[in-house]
Amino acid sequence: MITSVLYVIFGLILLVVGGEFLVRSSVALSFRLKLSRMVIGLTVVSFATSAPELLVSIQAAMDGLSDISLGNVIGSNIANIGLVLGITAIIGPLAIDRDFYKFNWPVMVLLSFALYLFLENDGVLTQVEGLILLIAIILYLFLLIRRARKFSDTMVEEIDDTLEKTSNFKIVTWLIIGGAALYFGSELLVSGAETIALKLGVSEGVIAVTLIAVGTSVPELAASVIAALKQEKAISLGNLIGSNIFNIASVLGITSLIQPIAVKDESLMSVNIYWMLGFAMVLLPLAFIPKKMILGRPKGFLIFGAYCVFIALVFMK
Repeated sequence: MITSVLYVIFGLILLVVGGEFLVRSSVALSFRLKLSRMVIGLTVVSFATSAPELLVSIQAAMDGLSDISLGNVIGSNIANIGLVLGITAIIGPLAIDRDFYKFNWPVMVLLSFALYLFLENDGVLTQVEGLILLIAIILYLFLLIRRARKFSDTMVEEIDDTLEKTSNFKIVTWLIIGGAALYFGSELLVSGAETIALKLGVSEGVIAVTLIAVGTSVPELAASVIAALKQEKAISLGNLIGSNIFNIASVLGITSLIQPIAVKDESLMSVNIYWMLGFAMVLLPLAFIPKKMILGRPKGFLIFGAYCVFIALVFMK
């Protein structure tokens, strides 16, 4: 059991390190390819930060542990809103931009319901459905870039300009380190999580929506908390919503193309996916009631409290 816990801890550390190296190398490479800062911020960084979820999901699906693939994404989407957004709003109020309810939120809700319908239909996320999700993410990115060009270039403040002067040797080295860390991290995490689930007598799905989901949401949590403590305006609700969109459309889309994902743990469909839909839906009324376009401390406590209830119910079941 201790070995399995260590596997999970080392796996998560490797995923965080690998994700960071992959983001840095991807951004540096994008500068080399003469891509604009805006395109890098909206596409390259988003894909790179979804790499830990993607590797864990592919690894789990290939090992026949599809509950980990699904549970990881459903749990990560719940954690991004309940845990990350909740804690960030408790630290300091978040301003909500108009793009949230006009574009990002509807896309997230639409994809969440599409995932629900695909799985409810026959209990399997097929290759055709995976392809539909991938086409959806391509369309989303196209519209996102078009909207960003039309309105402003303020969404890319997190891009490190110094990466523009990175040497080819460094880019290749970072890519190798990032890729290797993500690969071995996902191997250790999936292996450790499977053993822990067996020892505790719970399903892989339970471990996936709690332990693994929180683990793969750690980079978002760390970045959001640090930015909130520094009172930087760059913390964006859009980043977390975007992460949820990428989790469903690119992570599950790519994984199901490689290996169709079957629902084995019934609680994923009878309980957990409804929590994911609920967290997605509740953001809209919270954006307007009682104080318009501000996500303040009371709302943060409400979201975080709901997340704690979710975790408690998962383990009680």
